[in-house]
Amino acid sequence: MIYLKWLLKKTFFLCINLSAVLFVNIVSATEQLEPNEQAIIPIAAFTASGEIEKLKVSLHEGLDTGLTINEIKELLVQMYAYAGFPRSLNGLSALMEVLEARKKNGIVDTVGREATALPKDKTSLEFGTVNQTKLIGTEVKGPLFDFSPEIDTYLKAHLFGDIFERDVLSWKQREIATIAALANLKGANRQLSAHYKISMNNSVSETELKQFVSIIETHCGSQVADNARQVLHTLLK
Repeated sequence: MIYLKWLLKKTFFLCINLSAVLFVNIVSATEQLEPNEQAIIPIAAFTASGEIEKLKVSLHEGLDTGLTINEIKELLVQMYAYAGFPRSLNGLSALMEVLEARKKNGIVDTVGREATALPKDKTSLEFGTVNQTKLIGTEVKGPLFDFSPEIDTYLKAHLFGDIFERDVLSWKQREIATIAALANLKGANRQLSAHYKISMNNSVSETELKQFVSIIETHCGSQVADNARQVLHTLLK
């Protein structure tokens, strides 16, 4: 009888532990970037670095994954805020070439929906200020913006207003694109760390960020990935 009670107790705790393991595995399996989110990473990274031939490969892969033409256009336009107009314009030109080549090969890519019209009852600065606060989780201010109020206005009105208000991409997708671009730009670790934080405030988990670094390594190499991993490690520790 004593042995039977011990055996039942042992079986009970074994089932609990097994259930916990299964639960963790299920969470780990589901807490992954979606295929279209993964496809954003090399597109943004190579647009930012200006590696056009690699970008073209990534554009083909992104379209094959299911990203629409308008989603990729939106992504490439956003990149000008982080990598400059030349890289953004070159990215858009590369997309045009890729789409033409696919069309000649009989591939019909989905155009996708247009962005909802921007609010008319507020200025870009007004709704951009609201968006920035929501994205970051707090009001943005400090000595840098006191020193240069112009850049504060441009960030709020144009980046977080005119660009982030457009709903073709989610804020999660936009932040994934942003950290991909910053990871593949030299000298942007401070901004990369800041946007890691912002991405975590917008539905990107620690697990997904670690997966992000692995994807960066696959496409951009170990040197870029090691830096991105170190910035993430410093943030999370």
